[in-house]
Amino acid sequence: MLASNPEAPLTLRLHNTLTRRVEPFEPLEPGRVGIYCCGVTVYDLCHLGHARSYIVWDVLRRYLLWRGYAVTFVQNFTDIDDKILKRAAEEQTSMDAVSERNIDAFFTDMDALGILRADRMPRATRCLNSIRSIIAELEAKGAAYSADGDVYFAVMKQAGYGKLSGRDLAQQHDNAAGRVASAEEARKQHPFDFALWKGSKPGEPSFASPWGPGRPGWHIECSAMVREELGETIDIHLGGAELIFPHHENEIAQSEAATGKPLARYWLHNGMVNVGGEKMSKSLGNFTTIRALLESGLSPMTLRLFVLQAHYRKPLDFTAEALEAAATGWKGLNAALALAQANGAAATITQEADELPPPLPRQPEDARERFVAAMDDDLNSSAAVAVLFELAKPLRALANRLERGDGSAAADAQTPEAIQRGTLLIELAGVLGLKAEATPAAPAHGGSPSETEITAQIDARRAAKGAKDFATADRIRGQLADQGIELIDKPGGITEWLRR
Repeated sequence: MLASNPEAPLTLRLHNTLTRRVEPFEPLEPGRVGIYCCGVTVYDLCHLGHARSYIVWDVLRRYLLWRGYAVTFVQNFTDIDDKILKRAAEEQTSMDAVSERNIDAFFTDMDALGILRADRMPRATRCLNSIRSIIAELEAKGAAYSADGDVYFAVMKQAGYGKLSGRDLAQQHDNAAGRVASAEEARKQHPFDFALWKGSKPGEPSFASPWGPGRPGWHIECSAMVREELGETIDIHLGGAELIFPHHENEIAQSEAATGKPLARYWLHNGMVNVGGEKMSKSLGNFTTIRALLESGLSPMTLRLFVLQAHYRKPLDFTAEALEAAATGWKGLNAALALAQANGAAATITQEADELPPPLPRQPEDARERFVAAMDDDLNSSAAVAVLFELAKPLRALANRLERGDGSAAADAQTPEAIQRGTLLIELAGVLGLKAEATPAAPAHGGSPSETEITAQIDARRAAKGAKDFATADRIRGQLADQGIELIDKPGGITEWLRR
């Protein structure tokens, strides 16, 4: 395991959504950190928003490991949900088949981005006993009630509801006044009560319960998995900003009503992803998956660098220009890392905990200290990346000289200063999950792409058009035309293709 550096005590400060301020991080148990990260609902491939979220939380985990903490990282799969059932019906297959396919795809995409796999990855369908147990506890305490096979959490019974999101329950109730209630809302004691258990409809998968056959609500799944895997109170709970309300607000309410204890000491949320200044969504036609981006030729480390060049709490604007800038930056950084690696510098952080390298001597001290100061400042990855570029600059120049055949460059690359600089660069880059990539060979001009490659290019073109980057969209169309693929745009954002 990675040894703690006694000369560098942890001074990490994190923005806690619950308190709305940046606070010193102090774990419940010295030297150990328990983290729960809200995972994906496995009905489809992961998109750019998932990439942004899981890259930044991977960096948090790597940084804590590097600073000598024993980290238990739990990330769940929501494998029963309305979206999964809808997709299964569309494909005339089962909920399990849809879930398993997309869980496999999740691992493929996250592995490609260098995201460490969680220590534990519970699934909602595999913790049903814990879910039913918490619901029964809430019902016994009067915080939940059943109605026609459904079970609801009574928000008015939980003091402090709204403390995470800052929403005023009375104001929300007033805003809802006069609205025509649906059949479900009519069964509720309060319009904002939420489902803990849903009675099954004809033809739906169901599980047995004291309230009749059905399935759990989304929020109670995470409460059960947190408690089962990490206990009643954890150090850090992670997620995207879109989960603050209602998901995390409801999670807090039901967990704390059941246990009487805080669910998490620190709540961290990453900012949203925009495409050309607009929120990314399928309805706007600017939605793109991780798979499509990587298969269109974008390197995993370029995407990772693109994400880390913005602070995790700020919106991330996805544009062709920003990606091009990240690609240019990564080209130089990659050259420096490759040179350092060729010179025998220490290996970066790997997925296996036993292989994590110890910190190197504190030299050059200034660069290391500035990197630590940046990361301690609420994970300021953009400032940390700037330190990497400073370290890389002389090494990149050496790599350029070697490429030009400069006879003295090889000797200069072997100097103690160059080796020390390269060793530190690899170490700090590894904390951010950045590692040298082989430069891919250019595809043969005029080759015939596969259907998967064509689909990826169409998705990349759609994202470019959504970002109003019509030059890139036209370039993709032209490249496909050169390879014998004709694109046919149809109403509704649909693009079909023919192989000539």
